Amino acid sequence: MLNFRVREEFIETLTKCLERPANFEEAMFLTTANPYELPLLLKAALYIKEKYFGKIVTYSRKIFVPLTNLCRNKCAYCGFRKDPGTPGAGFMNFEEGMKIVKLGERLGAKEILVSTGEKPETVHSEAKKALRKLGYSSTVEYVRDFEEKALKETEHMLPHTNIGVLSKEEMAELKPLNASMGLMLETISERLMEKGMPHEHSPWKHPKIRLKMIREAGELKIPFTTGILIGIGETWEERIKSLLVIREINREYGHIQEVIIQNFMPEPGTPMEHHPPPSPIIFLKTIAIARLIFHRETSVQAPPNLSLSAYQTLLLAGINDWGGISPLTPDFINIRYPWPKISEVKKVTEELGYILRERLAIYPKYIVKKWFPKTLERRILKIVNTNGLVRRKYELF
Repeated sequence: MLNFRVREEFIETLTKCLERPANFEEAMFLTTANPYELPLLLKAALYIKEKYFGKIVTYSRKIFVPLTNLCRNKCAYCGFRKDPGTPGAGFMNFEEGMKIVKLGERLGAKEILVSTGEKPETVHSEAKKALRKLGYSSTVEYVRDFEEKALKETEHMLPHTNIGVLSKEEMAELKPLNASMGLMLETISERLMEKGMPHEHSPWKHPKIRLKMIREAGELKIPFTTGILIGIGETWEERIKSLLVIREINREYGHIQEVIIQNFMPEPGTPMEHHPPPSPIIFLKTIAIARLIFHRETSVQAPPNLSLSAYQTLLLAGINDWGGISPLTPDFINIRYPWPKISEVKKVTEELGYILRERLAIYPKYIVKKWFPKTLERRILKIVNTNGLVRRKYELF
């Protein structure tokens, strides 16, 4: 018989984490779950998910508009960014972007994920020249005008901006055009900024800079998406501390609508192309511990396309949201990993006894709390029911 057993202290810790959110010491202890204890960890996370979110699992039907792939950061794992002058590098024009938006609306999408590399004009003269040629001085201005155009020319579409680090003033400028905004924390680890590490050439990935933006979004009462990236060299301690600092900020401002637990997947042509992704067990453990850290405080999400062969197992770890899934555009950040069909996600969700429902880019509880800009009020309230979910007549599967 293998020398594994369910430790009494493990049961005691899990029991405490069922009664109230896990603290640092408890979360760290849960990371040591052995093969006999892992099913109990998942069961506890699932219990908390159902206690606070019931049988509903949500997703956002979206389209992805990458307005530029130029970026001032150079993360060792990123397959999205391109250097100026390389094939495919540059800015997407409004005409091309609006074709995607309008076709997406015809296919039932309601979220426009507006994404860019981070402020490339601050380090690349080519980006500055390209923007000037388009009539702009900054990427933020370009995004703002694109979102204004998208709102003017559509009926149901709602922007969600995720374009890197923004100042409080820039977020305030974009707020009237956005149902929500986002920035991945990725990690609290400053160690990963050091020589030879993934963020060595990405000074704006410094956790203090990113945490500042997340806090300022809270001051502005912007429904916000953030999360962590696992498998890039961080330790369990760094992973847990990253989740806890997100919880701390949310307890102060109440604006973090979802926490994404995203697994690193290697991209060809990057410095980390041969770096192994985290194992499925590590991924499931992280999701389950995140649920026990957050309880009802925020939604926990994991992207199905990055675990395509077995994404249904993510439901067993306590997620209550699949994130944005597109019926049209690929995941440009992880281009090699296509989204599953929404009809398949519905089938997988229902096979495990859950109900798939569509939400907007702004989560239901923030609609109920009226945390949306007045400029989007009529558009949002037309689409949702009294619970803040998309009305059945607007859902497509």
